Amino acid sequence: MITRREVALRLDIPLEMATRHGIPTRMGEAQLARLEEDPPAWLLQSRANRTGKKPVWVQLTCDVCGFTEAVRPKKWWPVFTYISCAHHGFDEVPEPAPGLGRTECDGIGSQFIGISDAAPSES
Repeated sequence: MITRREVALRLDIPLEMATRHGIPTRMGEAQLARLEEDPPAWLLQSRANRTGKKPVWVQLTCDVCGFTEAVRPKKWWPVFTYISCAHHGFDEVPEPAPGLGRTECDGIGSQFIGISDAAPSES
């Protein structure tokens, strides 16, 4: 049995949409396979409306320890040079290249810090 969240990940739909359209909290692999083989109208419409510009889910992976998590991206996230778990020290990721400044964004996923290196005029 897989969770509703995992079903949403595999169908590439928001978790809210899965809940709204009656995806149960737990589903068997066979049920999911049937859903993918013969998608309901709402799923076909959702896929038709996708522009591909913004992914529904992204996989975040810590560049230090390799911990990974699937999350819904936020509009305000910049492009990250590195992603690190919050408990890692700043000295555990490589230094920015000469001439680049560094900014850190807390609150990425459940436990990550996003690190962006950019020229001072770009940041």
